[in-house]
Amino acid sequence: MPPRCSRRGRAPTRAQGLSDETPVAVRSLVQAEGTVWQRLRIRATERGELCDEFAARRVWTVYAGRALPEWLVLRKERSGKHLYALCNASKTTPLEQLAWWKCQRYFVERSNQDAKSKLGWDEFQAQKFPAWQHHVAGTVLACWFVAQTKVEWAQTYARDPALAHSFAVEVLPMLSVANIRRLLRSVLPLPQLTPEEATQQVIQHLGNRTRSRKSRLKRTPKFLHVPRPDG
Repeated sequence: MPPRCSRRGRAPTRAQGLSDETPVAVRSLVQAEGTVWQRLRIRATERGELCDEFAARRVWTVYAGRALPEWLVLRKERSGKHLYALCNASKTTPLEQLAWWKCQRYFVERSNQDAKSKLGWDEFQAQKFPAWQHHVAGTVLACWFVAQTKVEWAQTYARDPALAHSFAVEVLPMLSVANIRRLLRSVLPLPQLTPEEATQQVIQHLGNRTRSRKSRLKRTPKFLHVPRPDG
């Protein structure tokens, strides 16, 4: 693996080897001998089943002149795209655990996308640093409010197993940022919706999302279930 360079000087053009063996590019490991691919079901999602092929190889990476052993986790999506990630987990970590960790990035990216598209993170127009701080603080508070609302909603209104059974799905959708904005319109000054109207629209929206997931499941091939690893 190439070393991480500082901001000074020209970036290195050759990989730094730790032995006389020739370094290999990460993408070359996709078809390399010893790379064993396994299709795993990570979790049920609102869009169907998250089932992709995964593989893991032990590699050496160089940080500040020190060589460290790490896992290189490879993921092959249904579209044929390959994704890679490094993990410093122990050598005995099973592939199922590595694959599950690899797919947790989705929730981080989902939060960033909601902050930009729904909560105004991408609408900064001021020029001075204090104004930037105020803008970011407002976005953080909005994200915190959304997260707290989702938690309190889940604690107050438990999901009815009979509802999931009636839809013939495993996962019922959670509140989205759009749902929470709809509910706020019923209680803020000059409300455009009554609480009953807002609640009914949220219920209808969640039902539509569940039907959409059920439709995708019909077009998705079935795979063996891999239980979530402990830890």
